[in-house]
Amino acid sequence: MTTEVRSLREFKMPDVGEGLTEAEILSWYVKPGDTVTDGQVVCEVETAKAAVELPIPFNGVVEQLFFPEGSTVDVGTVIISVAVAGEAGAAPATAPAPAAPAPAAEAEPERREVLVGYGPRTGTAQRRARRTTTTTTKAAAPQPAPVAPAAPAPTGPVAELQLGERPLAKPPVRKLAKDLGVDLRAVTPTGRDGVITREDLHAYAEAQAAPAAPAVEPVVVEAAEAVVAPVPVSGAGDVRVPIKGVRKATAQAMVASAFTAPHVTEFVQVDVTRTMKFVRKLKESGELGRDVRVSPLLLVAKALLVAIKRHPEINAQWDEAAQEIVVKGQVNLGIAAATPRGLIVPNIKDAGSKTLAGLATSLGELVETARQGKTSPADMQGGTVTITNVGVFGVDTGTPILNPGEAAILAFGAVRELPWVHKGKVVPRQVTTLALSFDHRLVDGELGSKVLADIAGLLEFPKRLITWG
Repeated sequence: MTTEVRSLREFKMPDVGEGLTEAEILSWYVKPGDTVTDGQVVCEVETAKAAVELPIPFNGVVEQLFFPEGSTVDVGTVIISVAVAGEAGAAPATAPAPAAPAPAAEAEPERREVLVGYGPRTGTAQRRARRTTTTTTKAAAPQPAPVAPAAPAPTGPVAELQLGERPLAKPPVRKLAKDLGVDLRAVTPTGRDGVITREDLHAYAEAQAAPAAPAVEPVVVEAAEAVVAPVPVSGAGDVRVPIKGVRKATAQAMVASAFTAPHVTEFVQVDVTRTMKFVRKLKESGELGRDVRVSPLLLVAKALLVAIKRHPEINAQWDEAAQEIVVKGQVNLGIAAATPRGLIVPNIKDAGSKTLAGLATSLGELVETARQGKTSPADMQGGTVTITNVGVFGVDTGTPILNPGEAAILAFGAVRELPWVHKGKVVPRQVTTLALSFDHRLVDGELGSKVLADIAGLLEFPKRLITWG
């Protein structure tokens, strides 16, 4: 015969990325009184790098949620406590005492790996109803709820958090709703399976547009996506936008980079007429694969990788503590991507070893994952050199700031038809401007100039990419 005892175990906010110090709780999938199992996802959090789901590392019954949705919590802070069943004073018996009843199930649920955490999650896990809150709700810790089949209704600030259905929408659409100050629950979905689309949001916003009074009142928003919607603060229509998440991390990283690494930027104009023709040929022939997206950025990336192979010293990092320059053994090529969460720089691991077809596949996967808002923290760690494609915005060039810890970043400008001297005649040609910024502690003017000249030469005569790559 056994006597069951219960003890409380606390789950702390983990560091789901490299060196991150805080994360925002986007949504809770459990509430006090719920039974949880090892590996079950209990909440979704947003760090400065990505949104990830957190699994609990033990079995038990939820005792208390220490922070409501929308709270920013330091790494290492307790966010949930769980009453864990144990045994004490066990006596010999012919059969072991039955374990605490688990939720009924017909069969063992399929288990699959999670993005981060302590174990696999079940394939049949269901998200619980979404909580909503007003902009006036403070991030106060809720009062502990007793573990019982029917917990009493909370009081105080927690009373403002009510359960409701979570509208279906993709992360970019949720970000747009936040920017527009639109409550997704008020929008009528027209997408497949009841998913709210961008068009639905714009249609709703236009229908609501009117010369309304600028009085500021609490705005109900989805706390998991944004605690506070942009709020006018003066008659002139000023808007305050909270600086957090990816935007906050980007600002801090750029300031640190600008004031620690001595930047030098060099520019070159390149006749890329042959490159543009080569891109069209690859698209039409399908030789890289029918489902592979071919773009000028692909050839720019390949040209940079070939130039690094010829001048590996530019693929380096400054080690301040050891006072050493570390030349990296492989190239992890970062691609700056503007996403609904802000600017992120995921990277292609060991990009220098890939063929043109392999690079095209990896680049397509990277871009699609970023667009869906599913880039993991691991995909944004360990970059060694970066490309920023400012040309997609119609910009000719710029002076890009280094991604922290990297020695170089290449800006690819817009491709324009310009008058150009070609074979002794002035004729219209496809021309772009490249800008290479580098850390002058690691890269001197000669090395930077050679790398940029190599990239320009490869794009002017792209068939060399096949020979040298």
